Amino acid sequence: MKPLRIGIVAGEVSGDILGAGLIAAIKNRFPDAQFEGIGGSRMIAQGCRSIAPMERLSVMGLVEVLGRLFELLALRRRLRNYFLENPPDVFIGIDAPDFTLALEKQLKSAGIKTVHYVSPQIWAWRQGRVKYIAKCADRILTLFPFEQDFYRQHQVGVRFVGHPLADEIPLHTPQEPARKMFSLDRQSKVLALLPGSRMSEIKKLATTFLAAAECCQRQLPDCSVLVAAANPQIAEAVTAELIHFPRLRQVQVIIGDARNVMAAADALLVASGTVTLEATLVNRPMVVAYKMAPLTYTIAARLVKTDYIALPNLLSNKALAPEYIQDEATPEKLCAELTALLRSTDGDTTQSAAFLEIHQQLKQNASEKAADAVLELIN
Repeated sequence: MKPLRIGIVAGEVSGDILGAGLIAAIKNRFPDAQFEGIGGSRMIAQGCRSIAPMERLSVMGLVEVLGRLFELLALRRRLRNYFLENPPDVFIGIDAPDFTLALEKQLKSAGIKTVHYVSPQIWAWRQGRVKYIAKCADRILTLFPFEQDFYRQHQVGVRFVGHPLADEIPLHTPQEPARKMFSLDRQSKVLALLPGSRMSEIKKLATTFLAAAECCQRQLPDCSVLVAAANPQIAEAVTAELIHFPRLRQVQVIIGDARNVMAAADALLVASGTVTLEATLVNRPMVVAYKMAPLTYTIAARLVKTDYIALPNLLSNKALAPEYIQDEATPEKLCAELTALLRSTDGDTTQSAAFLEIHQQLKQNASEKAADAVLELIN
């Protein structure tokens, strides 16, 4: 019997992590299964043959994409022609919808089974895209249960598999080991700032976040502050901004360890994004803020169909974590919310109980469930 052949394409690090887990789960059942397409170091370590470096797909922003458009189109044609000439048993596109969905559509039209892993946020804006996605993928694998409900309403093949982060992070994350790591007193109050992983977010949020922290210290003088920086460049930008806050004391800028920064804290001030999910799973009370260019905000406000932007609020369909967007995200308003959380003796019990429930809901052994869904489609 011929070994199972699976085409698979991931476009960035998060997709590489999902792809590696999925490959490992399938190889546990079919050790001789073959995987080829585009993947990063994790997928390659699991035995995937990458036709091109994944970094060639890891491009964000309209200007950056336009600068590489011809290269990206040529790479997609190359993959299409390869898989049409060597049809796999199934093709899996992981996230990167602008690249992978069009490729899936071409392969599905040729009779190749296709899977799209990680739903685009069509439930939030441009919901009409669901019809296009149905033409691209035989099955969508979603990370969140409300996404499955959305696709079922539109009669699209879908399977909720859970989120790998929920499998990776324990249901209870202790505080003390993280505090020891950063030499923090067990009894002191700790505020963590997570102002984003992109320089554009830092430029818009760092000043507001640091001003809110300074306000908290005026009311709680012994409060320590941790700032999570995704990389050295962001750490440098935050450190430069700190010069404008000479009264802000007991501040540590930590590079590349956001999870322990969250674990050490009593309260978090978080930029909207995937990090709000990680904060939910670590189970620390949070306040969420976000700012964007005025024109972008005006357009987004008209297009977005959801009441919330933070993932814990979307998942629970209620305002668990306070959200402050654009002009509402002032240091004074953020400070008022944060000091209330910091002064609480046992944290925000409403947030904590709901966050634990979300964690249990998303803890589904995602890679195994994704493998089930892919193999069922092949069979």
